[in-house]
Amino acid sequence: MEDIMKRSLITAALALAFLTVPFSDAEACTGITLKSADGCYVYSRTIEWGGSLLNSGYVVVPRGYEQQSMTPQGVNGIKFAAKYGYVGLTVEQKEFVTEGINEKGLSAGLFYFPGYGKYQEYDGANSNRSVSDFQLVSWILSSFESVAEVKENINSVIVTPLDPRSSTVHWRVADTTGAQIVIEIVDGKVNVYDNKLGVLTNSPGFEWQITNLNNYVNLRPGTASSISLGEVPVFSFGAGSGMLGLPGDVTAPSRFVRAAFYQSTAPASPTAKDAVLQCFHIMNNFDIPVGVEHGEGNSVPEGLVSATQWTTATDVANRMIYYRTVFNSTIRCIDLKSINFAKVKFQYAPLDKVKEEKIEMIKIK
Repeated sequence: MEDIMKRSLITAALALAFLTVPFSDAEACTGITLKSADGCYVYSRTIEWGGSLLNSGYVVVPRGYEQQSMTPQGVNGIKFAAKYGYVGLTVEQKEFVTEGINEKGLSAGLFYFPGYGKYQEYDGANSNRSVSDFQLVSWILSSFESVAEVKENINSVIVTPLDPRSSTVHWRVADTTGAQIVIEIVDGKVNVYDNKLGVLTNSPGFEWQITNLNNYVNLRPGTASSISLGEVPVFSFGAGSGMLGLPGDVTAPSRFVRAAFYQSTAPASPTAKDAVLQCFHIMNNFDIPVGVEHGEGNSVPEGLVSATQWTTATDVANRMIYYRTVFNSTIRCIDLKSINFAKVKFQYAPLDKVKEEKIEMIKIK
């Protein structure tokens, strides 16, 4: 058993190595929410990492599947069996689900939260209640069917990092009713915020991001009216000038503002599928070119063509999770309704079978 724990610690340390670099915009995620005209909610997000490939995959987790969380001491954290089956997208190894949906339509995802979060100090005496930050999504999806249930039970576990050097994270949880929360742990205290806006990025904290929107109260969709400054006419150079002043950089506060305005001005899509496609179009604006994150003299990691490594859109009403990746912009979908979670076996597969963008050649005769 001691050897198993040592091997698990080594594996976890290697897997989390990508989290221990200095804070930067490499740790970036952007999330939005759209509601279709027929009342369905779609939760979309990106995940960025400019330091290395995340080796992402997806897992299919059946009902009854048993897991035990890692802690700084090994695989000795909370044990939990899946009450509900789920599908999740992972980073580095199959245990680290960072976005997913369960068969009841509960969606949960992990977003980086560097420099502002602080977990409760790990105490081995509480190992049976401890869950690693990168396994909290799995615990939530395994255990609950609504945001209300997550609110009631979030304090029954103690969230701990696997490596004290690593970035802290915060979480978005949402369900089929449109209820959505943000969970942040600051100075050891669990804070749960109702997310009525439906947007989330990274640091600073969620409440600050909401307050910061007041700095952009002047922005409007459409084209600004022309004015006169004395005898000099001043007019718009083009459509969309009502949004002049919208921040365009890739920092988390700027992405939050931009996401909020793009989301709020998007026309209501007729159906959930239309909303999914609308999400992907909006999220195009948050792709981060990999060179942006590497200053002069810093080399770009080999094989990484964009810091935005994958984008998802989750249709909770119809139990579908869609994704595209840095290597293949084709949108792929996993339909949870087609999965018998009572009989299916645990499955893991990479998001891309081939890490190469498909190009269709047009033949001219």
